[in-house]
Amino acid sequence: MLPSRRKFVKALLAAPVAARSRASQLFEVHDPLQDEALRARLAADPLRPQCHLLPAKNWMNDPNGPIFWKGRNHMFFQYNPHGAVWGNMHWAHAVSPDMIHWRHEPVALAPTPGWDDADGCFTGSAVDDGGTATVVYTGVRSSPPAQATLRDGNHNFREVQCVATSSDPGLRAWDKWKTPVLEPPADPLVTGFRDPFLWRDANWWYLGVGSGVRKQGGRVLLYRSKDLRRFEYLHPLASGRWNGREKVNPVDSGEMWECPDFFRLGAKHVLLYSTAGKVAWEVGELDPKELVFHAERSGVLDHGAYYAQKTQLDRDGVRILWGWIPETRPEAEFSAAGWAGAMALPRVLSLNERNGLEMQIAPAARALRARAFPALVRGASGETRNARLRSIAIENLAGEFRWTLPAADLSFVLTDRAGPWWSLTAESSGGTTALEINGKKIELAAARGRELECHLVLDASLAEFFCDRLHVLTSRIYRKPGGPLELRLSGAGAGAVASLEAWQLRPISPDRLTS
Repeated sequence: MLPSRRKFVKALLAAPVAARSRASQLFEVHDPLQDEALRARLAADPLRPQCHLLPAKNWMNDPNGPIFWKGRNHMFFQYNPHGAVWGNMHWAHAVSPDMIHWRHEPVALAPTPGWDDADGCFTGSAVDDGGTATVVYTGVRSSPPAQATLRDGNHNFREVQCVATSSDPGLRAWDKWKTPVLEPPADPLVTGFRDPFLWRDANWWYLGVGSGVRKQGGRVLLYRSKDLRRFEYLHPLASGRWNGREKVNPVDSGEMWECPDFFRLGAKHVLLYSTAGKVAWEVGELDPKELVFHAERSGVLDHGAYYAQKTQLDRDGVRILWGWIPETRPEAEFSAAGWAGAMALPRVLSLNERNGLEMQIAPAARALRARAFPALVRGASGETRNARLRSIAIENLAGEFRWTLPAADLSFVLTDRAGPWWSLTAESSGGTTALEINGKKIELAAARGRELECHLVLDASLAEFFCDRLHVLTSRIYRKPGGPLELRLSGAGAGAVASLEAWQLRPISPDRLTS
């Protein structure tokens, strides 16, 4: 059972308002690039992306509280200032004029010894609360197993929801509220209580928290508040099903939903959540009276290395999706490399005529295009086609491609002197088309004579691939590159590729260090 509102309000009001602390005074700020040897190694690492937001060094994971504030885009993200492995979760901070070119700022939130976030400032959201920038985030503290809400076989953390505010126009300084604004349910079957999101309707703030019930499934718990300090529990906004597998970590078995997000898109509502190694999307209706979400369509957001999604509205009110691209190599390798993780490029979300969730890279990313190669156009002669294909040579593993995929078998391979780097094979049979991208397969409805639109951005060790804006797969590639990447087309459909555009991309910094 959840603690009663009366009990919670009584405890909150009993806490002294003065028990707040400026987060920026709770840790010593270091130059993130003071280690010149590490700086030189990172700048020379050909597998370190040049066009994506990533930490100046060390570990990063979930995007936190992306917000457009006073003419700038602000991104916070989970960050370990002490090493390139998970742990010591802080909120790093970066700022951008366009969501593409970033500058690192000092750490925004840090754990406070003795407080409820003493062992980590986990994921959360940022909102404009009447002109005050406000974040609600999950604070964690080591606890006995019976009191913990996060029990994954490695940690026993008690999770609570915390608040911090900023009056700094640049969002560099934050005041943390000492007392948690939301305690977890007093239920031993609860599988987690983290990653809050917010939306506002009339006079109410609504807050959803990722959670679940042992051997039942993940869910989003819904609360409401008028001041982001006193919350009333309502009911589950949405619930899922356990996959029936016994796992130590309930996220792996679908018994816990991480990083939920919920928002209106067009005439529908969209729910996103991460569980069992994938990011799920659901499109449906929010019952305006019962405040329960009813899904009508669902799918996988990204079939590859993509997790912990988070959305925001940009300056024009467009819904932008962010996500963490994790490492897929062994921990010993990324720890030795000195960096881990990257932020996916911003994706614009929309619904198609069937209410399927579509994604495309935000138009701002076109600023990365340094040079266009001669385009392959419909009706070009064989000699012209071959000459234009031969002209493509992607330097520094930084390139972009757009092409049409015909309703015929095709192999599309980017290769260097050491062999294939990224590859796509397409095979149509019966009612399906099977795509295999770097060994990972996706099945989709057959094109039936219709060409499929493909889009690929390749940046060092990562690649983001989109097919018809509906089927997305992010890949990681780890090996020493062997010169420029060239394109090879083969198969029955090779001659039917009606259009192909390719660009060399420019880095967002001169030394792979983001800013």
